Amino acid sequence: MNEGRKEIFQVVFVLTGIVFLVKLFFIQLLDDRYVQLADSNSIMKEIEYPSRGLIFDRNSKLLVYNSPEYDLHIVTKEVVNFDSARFCEVFDITQQELKQRFVELKKLKEYSPYRPTVFIKQLSNYDFAKIQERLDEFTGFYIQPRTTRAYTTDALANVLGYVSEISKNQLDRDSLKLYRQGDYIGQSGIEARYEAVLRGQRGVRYKLRNVKGIEKGSFKDGDYDTLSVPGKNLMTTIDLDLQQYGEYLMAGKVGSVVALEPATGEILSIVSGPSYDPSMLTGRKFSSNFMLISSDTTKPLFTRPLMAMYPPGSIFKIVQSLIGLEEGVLSYDTRFPCDRSLVNCHGHPNPTNLHGAIQYSCNPYFHQAFRRIINQSKSPNTFTDSRIGLDNWREYVKRFGLGAPLGVDLPSEKGGQMPTSNLYNRIYGEGRWKYSTIYSLSIGQGEMLVTPLQMANMAAIMANKGYYYTPHLVKVIEGSDIDSRYRTRNETGIDSAYFSFVQDAMSDAIYGTAQRAIIPGIELCGKTGTAQNPHGHDHSVFMAFAPKDNPKIAIAVYVENAGWGGRSAASIASLMIERYLNGEIKRKHLEAYVLKGDFLDPVVRATPTPTVQQIVPVDME
Repeated sequence: MNEGRKEIFQVVFVLTGIVFLVKLFFIQLLDDRYVQLADSNSIMKEIEYPSRGLIFDRNSKLLVYNSPEYDLHIVTKEVVNFDSARFCEVFDITQQELKQRFVELKKLKEYSPYRPTVFIKQLSNYDFAKIQERLDEFTGFYIQPRTTRAYTTDALANVLGYVSEISKNQLDRDSLKLYRQGDYIGQSGIEARYEAVLRGQRGVRYKLRNVKGIEKGSFKDGDYDTLSVPGKNLMTTIDLDLQQYGEYLMAGKVGSVVALEPATGEILSIVSGPSYDPSMLTGRKFSSNFMLISSDTTKPLFTRPLMAMYPPGSIFKIVQSLIGLEEGVLSYDTRFPCDRSLVNCHGHPNPTNLHGAIQYSCNPYFHQAFRRIINQSKSPNTFTDSRIGLDNWREYVKRFGLGAPLGVDLPSEKGGQMPTSNLYNRIYGEGRWKYSTIYSLSIGQGEMLVTPLQMANMAAIMANKGYYYTPHLVKVIEGSDIDSRYRTRNETGIDSAYFSFVQDAMSDAIYGTAQRAIIPGIELCGKTGTAQNPHGHDHSVFMAFAPKDNPKIAIAVYVENAGWGGRSAASIASLMIERYLNGEIKRKHLEAYVLKGDFLDPVVRATPTPTVQQIVPVDME
């Protein structure tokens, strides 16, 4: 009997010992709460956020810099004798807001009562100055310095983009674990595209402190500290003066202006109207301002030069002319009558050759010219012949950078739409469409869509007589080269002699349909367009380059619902060219005309009459 009791006591004793050993194992090796608590009484880990890279214009004018701000962190386990009323007074918040912050704090996935957690974000220099001397009244609260973006100009918002706190989805996609909750990341524009260059690298400092939380210096003389590495600076291709002038001209208008340097593909100006002040999306008011901007029905966050897709209208006649010449179905002296039974036109000399057709933008001429491009009797079946001709035409068009994104160094670029035979097969059925189905493409209408950036690139191709460099916004990256694709020449494969001929016609076109674009002392080559709009007034389009010899600027302007291309778009482009080449505006009357913004003919304004059905873009091959 006694032996049995002895064995039971031995088993209980051993089991008790095992329980204590297991518990001790968990405490010392698996559960880090006690280690954290002990360390927190002596060592404070402080993240040192790097300064984000600065952004400059092409002339070294500062565009974006860093302004100091501060996050208030809390270590919950260290908070004692907390005077909530005093806290609310010092930090200028209500009791309800304070309670809500504690509720939200404990919902955070990364929350630990033993580690610093953000309690109040983005205190400004002014806020910090007010609370700095009173912070020691609140044990368990610490300041974490960091920076926010600041701007020297209210221009370029859509191009520069903005920086904000990383989202949960972005954290989940961060396979390299470069970020953690609470970090900031570029969300759009250059800030997003060049995030890896601009962000820099975090550093860490370990500080000793006593039981009262007072710092006593570095832990082990900083042996375990790592220095932060600043982000790299960027020099953009933007001419700030030209950009600001473009935004000034586009005030109150909806549309785009894109200006390029033809010899390099560098973007001199890229205006999206309407836009917003980039400083609105910084600091503690980011969320409220973002809601305000994103709910604006004019869509200021929508970067129209890259994302808006429009029918190009008559500026596309330039491309049709070059394809026709290269294919040998047109010659310099090919003549067609201005037959308005085919498509409407305006008054001009009739009949005319190709030079005159470009100069006066003759719609019936290009209706007949496009028929020659499409129907070359490659098949006796007119439906098959049209399919062969369209696919051949589209191969040419692709060489002009149309139908797919150009590859600009900004996110969210659209590629427009250049229809394929497969598109028409899906719409009408295979073998059930022909030239008469698609003739509206001849004058840049129908199922054809391009972006303003692609229009400006077309102007650069004309300036270069047949080639282009991919448009880009960053000229120099500190310590490294820009992507090689921005230094690679893209050829259209069309004889440069044909470009010389078309340039001559474009030079005369200024005196035909765009007389407002004439700049005394500067020979400008341009082409107007009036893109028909089924939803309201027509859109005004103009593309140009100047000077004709040794071009320095190529430009495209698209103003929505502004009517004829020779009015608003040509005027804006001409003023931009004058400002860039001459450094000043002498035609103040034209500037006043643009700023007034009254472009529509009174009759047109009273009776908008859409005439062309615009098919909604579909997926393209």
